Amino acid sequence: MYDLSHRCTVCRSLLDEEDLFCPNCGTEAPHDTQHGVAPAGAMLSTCNFQCEGCGASMSYDARAQTLRCPFCGSVELKPQADKKTLSPQRVVPFRLGQKEAVEAMRAWLGRGFFRPSNLAADAIVVQTEPVYVPYWVFQANTHTYWTADSSRTPPGARAKWYPMTGEHRGSYQNLLVGASSVLTPMETEGLCPFYLEAGVPPEQLDLDNAIYEQFSVPRKYARPLAVGGIEALEQQACRKYVPGSARNLKVNVLIEALSSYPVLLPVWIMAYRFQDRVFRILVNGQTGRVTGSAPISWAKVAGFVLLCLAGLLGLLIMLGLLVSG
Repeated sequence: MYDLSHRCTVCRSLLDEEDLFCPNCGTEAPHDTQHGVAPAGAMLSTCNFQCEGCGASMSYDARAQTLRCPFCGSVELKPQADKKTLSPQRVVPFRLGQKEAVEAMRAWLGRGFFRPSNLAADAIVVQTEPVYVPYWVFQANTHTYWTADSSRTPPGARAKWYPMTGEHRGSYQNLLVGASSVLTPMETEGLCPFYLEAGVPPEQLDLDNAIYEQFSVPRKYARPLAVGGIEALEQQACRKYVPGSARNLKVNVLIEALSSYPVLLPVWIMAYRFQDRVFRILVNGQTGRVTGSAPISWAKVAGFVLLCLAGLLGLLIMLGLLVSG
């Protein structure tokens, strides 16, 4: 359990003992090390801006001549003073360059039956920015007791379902929870996996001349998301112990040794225009995995619906002929 009894010295909001800053007002949090929990480290962030369009707080490349928010494209960026921010424990460098990221985007646009046939060729790239996006990395051990009903009953049993129970021990490493204020959980999850063993200490990279989003989701808010993810994984793991079909699967998960650390991960944030509409695309800067939005060809959708209706009508006619015959 984590002690939530101490408060911010300025706004009096409750603080997690692992919080480096107050999540409400940003004041640096006092830390009591008597419980043996070391807070995350801090670093001095320079060239700080907050986007007035989407609210993203980021540190910009000091060499940049013109500034545009990589998340929403806004030029309304409000400068902020140098400040202490949460320091990542590891940073995964970019492996894909801009050319490879655009190629991965076009390959992704070319997939999908209901997308316009000319989408990959006619999409006009209007923005590409390499951005380090914040994540929390969680690891934990689990001890789970489970109960379920199995469709595989013992010989001679009259019931259709047979109750079962058991236990399972698991170990989970490198579970990622997004700490971005702009990207949605679906987007940050869609970029995974990342290979964290390629990460390096932040001092080995020139973050002063890079764009990175500052951590916007404190650890105490990321922790429930990690717990929910672990419980879902445990339910999947316990399902494998139930022979046949299963119903009423219940898991009681005890999570042990839950720990986490902050990382920055490489993401190409891109935008493309197609038929006067702009769409956002995210490309994993390490693996080339793509997630984002794409237009739908309603002509293809209409054709598919008409084809299904024609098939259904033909089936009904055949059934009618068989009945009448």
